[in-house]
Amino acid sequence: MPSEPLQPEDHRNQAEGGRERAEDERRDAEQARRATEQHRIVAESGRTEAEEFRRLAEEAREVRDLHREALETLRRESEQLREVAETARAAGEEARAAADAARHAAMEAVHATAETMQATLENMKVVEDMRRMLRDIRDRIKLDSN
Repeated sequence: MPSEPLQPEDHRNQAEGGRERAEDERRDAEQARRATEQHRIVAESGRTEAEEFRRLAEEAREVRDLHREALETLRRESEQLREVAETARAAGEEARAAADAARHAAMEAVHATAETMQATLENMKVVEDMRRMLRDIRDRIKLDSN
């Protein structure tokens, strides 16, 4: 069957249909471009957020390392303080023992002084007794010579 020649109205309809298809394709392309742009924005936002998380994680690691160093410093200082306290305790024990020995020595010195004083008193009594006896003897000798 031979085809019928196209009428001007048919040309217009075909042209309008082509324009509508072209417009639909342009709209589809614009929607695809917008969707692609939105995906690019979302991807860039995701990369920015991931970078922010990496930065925060690095800062957290630095803070953790600082805390670990501070704890280690505190542990070392605590150990040094314990050693100083132990040294002070030992020195205190030695001082107590020395004070105890000094107290005993002082008590012995007091006892020795008391004994010396007692001996001196006894010697003085003996000397006094001897003086009395010598006076008595002298007085008798004077009496006998008269």
